[in-house]
Amino acid sequence: MAFERRVRVRFAPSPTGALHIGGVRTALYNYLFAKAHGGDFLLRIEDTDSQRFVPGAEAYISEALAWCGIVPDEGVEQGGPHAPYRQSERREIYVKYALQLVESGNAYYAFDSAESLSALRAECEGRGETFCYDARTRVKLENSLSLPAEEVQKRIERGDQWVIRFKMPECEDVHMDDIIRGHIVINTSTLDDKVLYKSADALPTYHLANIVDDHLMEISHVIRGEEWLPSLPLHYLLYRAFGWSDSQPLFAHLPLLLKPQGQGKLSKRDGDKFGFPVFPLEWHAPDGEVSMGYREQGYLPEAFINMLSLLGWNPGTEQEIFDMQGLINAFSLERVSKNGARFNHEKAKWFNAQWLHSKSDAFLAETILPLLAAKGIDTTVERAAAAIEIVKERATFPADLVDLTYNIFVAPASYDEKSVAKSWKAEDVENLKRLRELLAGETEIDAEATEAKVREWIIAEGLSIGKLMNTFRLAVLGVGQGPSIFAICAFIGLEETLSRIDAAIRTIK
Repeated sequence: MAFERRVRVRFAPSPTGALHIGGVRTALYNYLFAKAHGGDFLLRIEDTDSQRFVPGAEAYISEALAWCGIVPDEGVEQGGPHAPYRQSERREIYVKYALQLVESGNAYYAFDSAESLSALRAECEGRGETFCYDARTRVKLENSLSLPAEEVQKRIERGDQWVIRFKMPECEDVHMDDIIRGHIVINTSTLDDKVLYKSADALPTYHLANIVDDHLMEISHVIRGEEWLPSLPLHYLLYRAFGWSDSQPLFAHLPLLLKPQGQGKLSKRDGDKFGFPVFPLEWHAPDGEVSMGYREQGYLPEAFINMLSLLGWNPGTEQEIFDMQGLINAFSLERVSKNGARFNHEKAKWFNAQWLHSKSDAFLAETILPLLAAKGIDTTVERAAAAIEIVKERATFPADLVDLTYNIFVAPASYDEKSVAKSWKAEDVENLKRLRELLAGETEIDAEATEAKVREWIIAEGLSIGKLMNTFRLAVLGVGQGPSIFAICAFIGLEETLSRIDAAIRTIK
């Protein structure tokens, strides 16, 4: 789909904690859409809610996006023609536009105290009703629509705290269009007069800052989560009130990420319950709580992004493995679902396994070398890569490669009890001794040639291939199952292979 204006999208998180994977998916879809249309991806930090600000959260957002390969064209770190990109540094801009709405009659000052509004809510709840600050109630409350102009000016001049509320039109149908959800109609009788600006902290609320910044930053498309859909009528009306309807962005509201089981949005509690992360990186909260991260769990960023991309979007084909460029080439908002996407942690692990298997042995060796060193294994990248080649298809995470290669590098100090009970009977040991004699007659072990010779001998002797191989593997690795034992013996060499067999015969009773 071609667009008349340059595609410019933004991801605008609030630094109120760790970035949820649902937020990462929103950033990803914005990034893919921008790159698919040769446009710009902006990162804007919406930190106007000073009470919920969490130290370290903004840095976490930037680091998480960088790990995912989602690189902003403009933003707090990158700069750009519409700087600053942190809303707390743009506060002088918002008051001008808030006052403009008051002057045009689209907004008004309200002086109601938090205590008086709480009392009204309680009174309504007592009658089984819900209090709403709207066209029916605003004329009875303390605001510039009900008070004389002189009184309003007097209150402002003496420093009374006030807010600016949007004056919602009475009983009007608001017609809206969403790229994912189609045409939507909402009547304003169901909407309240939202607060746009607060004198107490001289900062706007999300609704005003969002609209003003999107306009000034020339945002062409707003791609955001489904939870913002109820705000769409207000945003449409704000664009109209400012006279910006002709240049307002197109909207697309993404489906929720759902719990693995049951109803509702995926939460940290679900991750804690089922043992998987809901954050891209490990998060250290100011109170000391530590939450799991995909990076620290051993997920590759390519796998993480690949998995997220297919939660709510499908390419229209059977293809599941995509790199970032492949996603850019295939992505379209028209193929984003209206329905929530259920998170499946087993599928996430499957994606990681596929991407890990696709990596070169040398790359994986560089990755796990420090982990091997921590276990006392001093080896080279080349040697580690050769061991990884043997076991790679059995691994899901880099840490699995350490576990799978440990007994290749280190002779077993103990032997799996279940395997011993199954594969270490007197007959098994005698057959292993005969196999040892056959191997001892070789000058070296070649994986393919030695395996062929041993299999030929087993058949000629009328022995069970599977049974003897399990006993052989138990002696060499300490476990009864694993990758090709001949590949392992070729890696450790003939002398080490015979030594391990001898040790097992001496040790296992």
